[in-house]
Amino acid sequence: MLWILLLASYLIGSIPTALIVGKLVFGVDIREHGSKNPGATNTLRVLGKKSAIFVLLIDLAKGALAAYLPIYFDLDVEPLYFGLVAVVGHCFPIFAGFKGGKAIATTAGALLVANIPLLVIAYLSFFLVIFLTKFVFLGSITVGLSMLVYAIVSPKLELELIFIIFSLLLIYLHRSNIRNFILGIEPKINDKNLINDRIPPKNSGF
Repeated sequence: MLWILLLASYLIGSIPTALIVGKLVFGVDIREHGSKNPGATNTLRVLGKKSAIFVLLIDLAKGALAAYLPIYFDLDVEPLYFGLVAVVGHCFPIFAGFKGGKAIATTAGALLVANIPLLVIAYLSFFLVIFLTKFVFLGSITVGLSMLVYAIVSPKLELELIFIIFSLLLIYLHRSNIRNFILGIEPKINDKNLINDRIPPKNSGF
């Protein structure tokens, strides 16, 4: 049962929400536009607010559903493991050629079920860093680092190794952003030129 649920978690995470919305509603592959990332942030940039909210909610739900699986089936296993497997699925989805998003929304969904205090700390750090720097990628990397710090100082949460790996994963996923930042070409969240990446929908509703 354990391995079946872990596989189910990966497959749940692999549902490429932004890619589906882009192709069905806009007739585009979002991985070819904006930052080329099939996540909620690039969805906002390329497809607009309504699409971004939809993608965000579904990606949150993926992490939450995966984390809830061991609770529903009464397994004595840390729910966060299943949520993080869904995050891996989101980042490397089998349904989209293993080219997925950058983990942030799905991680939040997993923490919503598995550890609400950690969710609050991680995402307060996320929004604070974005507010101070105007760079989303720095906020995203901070999520992993804040989770690692929390695990180190918490006597009840022995997940330091997992969060070290997760932090390294976030750095790897944001390697293009880091490169652009070093080159001085990474756009800030309030960059007015981002509006030029918007694509009109081919159908109504989004």
